[in-house]
Amino acid sequence: MFKRGQDDDGSRATSTLRIGEQQPIRSKNVSVIGPTLVFKGELSADEDLIIEGTIEGTIAHHKKNLTIGKQGRVTADIHATSVIVEGELNGDIVSDGLVSLAKGATVIGNIYCTRLVMEDGATFNGKIEMVIPSPLKIASGPEGVEEEFAEAEGLTAG
Repeated sequence: MFKRGQDDDGSRATSTLRIGEQQPIRSKNVSVIGPTLVFKGELSADEDLIIEGTIEGTIAHHKKNLTIGKQGRVTADIHATSVIVEGELNGDIVSDGLVSLAKGATVIGNIYCTRLVMEDGATFNGKIEMVIPSPLKIASGPEGVEEEFAEAEGLTAG
């Protein structure tokens, strides 16, 4: 009835990779900076980012995930939700979440984060400051939320 994914002869259509081709690594809402790309300046995006090229400047990637791949060479301060370093980074990392330094990674700079994983074989030179996230407040009821909101407004208004 439906022949989606089949050729006219009924066989399954497959897309085979040829020698020298790579499987596409792009998935939804992920950008990849390839190994031949060189970027200088301020980089920001509203999607996850994988860097395999060379970046110099600043990376503002708030509320998103950033990966410096094995071929990535970054000279920049990074602000991101989570950061995975597999290549080289010369700069500070500020993260609200996890920072992970993989085997073979090199980081020269300071790390400010709530969680850190450093695999055996990673190189790090700098200081680490673990920021303790503030605990969530749970209101007793709807009236408690309104009171806390009014307090917060009073603090930020002045």
